[in-house]
Amino acid sequence: MRYRLFKAALLACASLGSVTSVLPSQASAQEVEPRKAPPPPDVHEVPHPDREPPVQDSAPGRDIVVVGHPPTDFGLLSATASLAGDALLTRIRGQIGETLSSLPGVSSTAFAPGASRPVLRGFSGDRVSVMIDGIGSLDASNISVDHAVVFDPLTIDHVDVFHGPSVLLYGGNAIGGAVNAIDKRIPRQVPDRITATGIGGYGTAADERSLSGAIEAPLGDRFVAHADASWRKADDLRVGGKIYSPALREDMRHAAEHLREEGEEGEATALEAQTVRSGRLTDSAARTLTLGAGLAFIDADGNLGISYQHYDTRYGVPSRPETGHGHEEDHEEGHDHGEGPVSIGLKQDRFDLRGEVRLSGFLESLQVRGAYADYRHTEFEGSEVGTVFEGEGIETRLDLIQATRNGWRGRSGVQYLSRSLVTTGPEAVVPDYRIDRVGVFTLQSLDLGAGFTVDASGRYDSSRATSRSGDFSRSYDLASAAAGASWRSGKGFSVGANFVHGERAPSPEELLSDGLHVATQAYEVGDRALDKERSDAFEAYVRYRQPSFEVSLTGYLSDFDNYITPLATGEEEQGQPVYRYTGVGARFRGFEASGSVRATRWDGGELRLDALADYTHAQIKGHGPVPRIPPLRLRGGATATFDTVRLRGELEWNARQNRVGPFENATAAFTVVNVSADWHPMGEDGPVTLMLSADNLFDVIGRRAASFTSDFVPIAGRDVRLTAKFTY
Repeated sequence: MRYRLFKAALLACASLGSVTSVLPSQASAQEVEPRKAPPPPDVHEVPHPDREPPVQDSAPGRDIVVVGHPPTDFGLLSATASLAGDALLTRIRGQIGETLSSLPGVSSTAFAPGASRPVLRGFSGDRVSVMIDGIGSLDASNISVDHAVVFDPLTIDHVDVFHGPSVLLYGGNAIGGAVNAIDKRIPRQVPDRITATGIGGYGTAADERSLSGAIEAPLGDRFVAHADASWRKADDLRVGGKIYSPALREDMRHAAEHLREEGEEGEATALEAQTVRSGRLTDSAARTLTLGAGLAFIDADGNLGISYQHYDTRYGVPSRPETGHGHEEDHEEGHDHGEGPVSIGLKQDRFDLRGEVRLSGFLESLQVRGAYADYRHTEFEGSEVGTVFEGEGIETRLDLIQATRNGWRGRSGVQYLSRSLVTTGPEAVVPDYRIDRVGVFTLQSLDLGAGFTVDASGRYDSSRATSRSGDFSRSYDLASAAAGASWRSGKGFSVGANFVHGERAPSPEELLSDGLHVATQAYEVGDRALDKERSDAFEAYVRYRQPSFEVSLTGYLSDFDNYITPLATGEEEQGQPVYRYTGVGARFRGFEASGSVRATRWDGGELRLDALADYTHAQIKGHGPVPRIPPLRLRGGATATFDTVRLRGELEWNARQNRVGPFENATAAFTVVNVSADWHPMGEDGPVTLMLSADNLFDVIGRRAASFTSDFVPIAGRDVRLTAKFTY
């Protein structure tokens, strides 16, 4: 009943108009569409494809109003990386983690081809917010690495990645950063005719087939309707070498020796034979179907949009081989999950709303954004139903945007989130729970002249977690604040520094867990007495940007008081090590560097060289390295443009990661080579785009250090992809 009331309240608020997107979207310091002309020198003022002024239609007296992002390009709120246009089309994968893994400071949990979440500067899970058009994904992906993100890459226009101070707009929980995917489901302008887009693709590594289509139709001068559908199906993933890591193969050989000593010759021989497995990764297939529709009213004085999405996916979960420390121990403890390969079926129905009223005077506009989602996630062993996750969630916010006066601008607002989850079945590690959170915030910026700008923000959240079956209820008061200063020379050079104090409430999983979590190969125990997590983060950057040359260097440091993490107790339960959630001190530090140079140019084209480096060093004070941190990464590339054709080649090296936690194996260094070509046969802005790419051209074996499954889920082998996009 409470959700119906909230939905009614959202619709009432929406009658005011339509919010464009609550998340500021800035261009990256790294060029995301090399085919286009280089952006102007000032990185914070790079035009964004969704932030355009009204344009005049060919019909006299009619303006096409384009709904875009609000002008909130505060220095401390600028995006650190973006993916759009042809670059996004080339990188599209089934999950958002793999789609974004090439961006600076971004890696992937890479649990399985069907479940992959972004890792930002070493942070993941509840410390990273994944949003669709400014509102959370309202799924269960942040509570376990084997849970997929509800994300349809084939309907996304562009994706922005934010770190540090920028996430204060969206809550102190996202201490590690935020990812915002802007979809096209709620139209942003009324076209003068019916428009349609179709995308089709095929990838060889998993025999992946994908199709998507969208259509928008004007309904008079102020209304526009949208409909879309997408389908993706991938078979088991092919890898470039031995599936199991050297360390895991050694464990398997030792387990085979023990079986042979016990007289189990057949089982020992079978286990030894598995150590040389290569080729296809069993139980890694996935399929996804998405259906969506939207309707918008767009006027010069405001706009209103609503949309609906149905998301349905089924994906396999590769299993760790039996070495005496795996899934098989559950049967000995009477914890039977059934027989057969493990897979997960996930469905979500989601309703979104976006509204804005344009004002005059001190306030420029009032914006509202909201979403409601119904979620169901079922884990299967063969055809047998295992654990089931069911939940509802609603998130809404109201933003007041100040008009710029004498160099002073700002925005303030209120945000509300309510989310519930009920887990039933043999792996119900956490009892049913509900989270309610209310936050208020303000961000202010003052231009001092001569290129100097100062920014400040503050946020207060009241967060409450309750569990009826767990007999638990606790509230947290969370206060966060940020300040920043920057200077721009006007000739492409800029420097800046930011500070943010963040506070995060413990998640219900950190408070209430008590059971074997097969996805993490651990028996997890929560602590109901955990206090809030506090952090102080510093960031400084230097950037220089010219049409022919650009470079960016960012250094960051995050110091945690009461960093909540599972620590090994040295005990075992059900054949797995026991981990207890504990608050300890921790420090994350690192850097991101990128640059590009136009080496030469010619009539109708140019050659541009680029490079990237990122690194995170994370330490739990008094205990050792933070587990699953991506290692040093270096990448270099070259892009050549010939009128309507673009060719690109790049080489990426991932260092060996020796800084690992207990029960975690090191990952070896690996190097991949990627090449791609795209062609616009009817011109740069023509209706046809054809793309051919080959990732991991030399078919090497690589393992993601941030992955729980790195020992038995390597990266994809050689993947040749053909993609075609048509617009009408």
